[in-house]
Amino acid sequence: MLSFEVARARLLEDVPVLAGERVPVEHGCGRVLAEDVVARGPLPPFAYSAMDGYVVASGELGGDGPWELAVEGESRAGRPAPAFAARSACAISTGAEVPAGADAVLPREVVERTANHIRFGERPRAGQHIRRAGEDLAAGAVALARGLRLGPAALGLAAALDVTELSVARRPRVTILCTGDELRVPGSAAIPGKIPESVSPGLAALATLAGATVRRLPPVGDEREATERAIAAALAETDLLLTVGGVSVGEHDWVRPALEAQGVALDFWKVAIKPGKPLAFGRHQAGTAAVLGLPGNPASALITFSLFGMPLLRALQGDRAAVPAFVALPLAAPLVHKPGRLEFVRVALEPREGRLSVVPFDNQASGALTSLAWSSGLALLGADVEMLATGSFVEVLRFQDL
Repeated sequence: MLSFEVARARLLEDVPVLAGERVPVEHGCGRVLAEDVVARGPLPPFAYSAMDGYVVASGELGGDGPWELAVEGESRAGRPAPAFAARSACAISTGAEVPAGADAVLPREVVERTANHIRFGERPRAGQHIRRAGEDLAAGAVALARGLRLGPAALGLAAALDVTELSVARRPRVTILCTGDELRVPGSAAIPGKIPESVSPGLAALATLAGATVRRLPPVGDEREATERAIAAALAETDLLLTVGGVSVGEHDWVRPALEAQGVALDFWKVAIKPGKPLAFGRHQAGTAAVLGLPGNPASALITFSLFGMPLLRALQGDRAAVPAFVALPLAAPLVHKPGRLEFVRVALEPREGRLSVVPFDNQASGALTSLAWSSGLALLGADVEMLATGSFVEVLRFQDL
């Protein structure tokens, strides 16, 4: 068995980044940039006022004050700045261009205004309450770097730079194939010995969250020829094939031999983690598809996909932060662990005494969707850990960070 770190490193080694495509800025949220966004001009494009008030030339103010200046003209947002008269003040609104020759803004609340004059007693600093041209970005600077997963603020920055389209990685195509004689379609007639197929909806949601488009195939039973046919169809036009179940060494586990029969070279098929030991990864030799063989138990399948499949989908898009970070948080209750394998424990994250704390669930069974559905993340327990006391800090992968 491979360790978690070695298995994930092998899975993410030499991942081919998908080709780029252009999308409107408003459709870019969650996509990964395939090209840098470069500022074609300075940002801000001109010096403007950060306050409503009066703009003056600070160098013209002699003595110790107070000073009195005539108000000559007004600079309004959305209009070119007027000419600035020497030894005067010009009214200015927030966002309005600063006239040439002026260098400081006096907020309205610090001046006394008469009909045509202002009076003030505090000397303004050059540049106060003024956003300089190019203060955020100089012309030619990289505003958004390739490999960035775009969020709302990044889209706003692109729009501020007059960008209307972005080059982003193509969405990965994911195909999900669940296997097992016990499966039936949810909502279909109940049959003794069969259960609703409950894994693919969650896998599809996670893959979509990672930016993929998803195809869900009908479940296939534990029969070798049927499994081979389903896998052959699933490998067509996909970037990642997810199989669920049948990758262990049971008498009716046909997924591994079926994959090999269809030209999939498996890199590994066991990882020293709990849950999720029977996890297979390989690549289709006749095409470009990667294959991730997930355990059949629902919680195991969703957890292992979160740990391995989500980073793989991010890497396929060139995401420079493909692997989510763990955060250290304190335990609200003790954790007991049987040494041997690295364990990912389902936990809730709750505020306790003014800070976020980790509350483990009692039910950690591989098939238990209840505790997984109620959890906020996974706490990592090292293979050699036997017990962690209340208050101990533990590394947690929050589901919001996937």
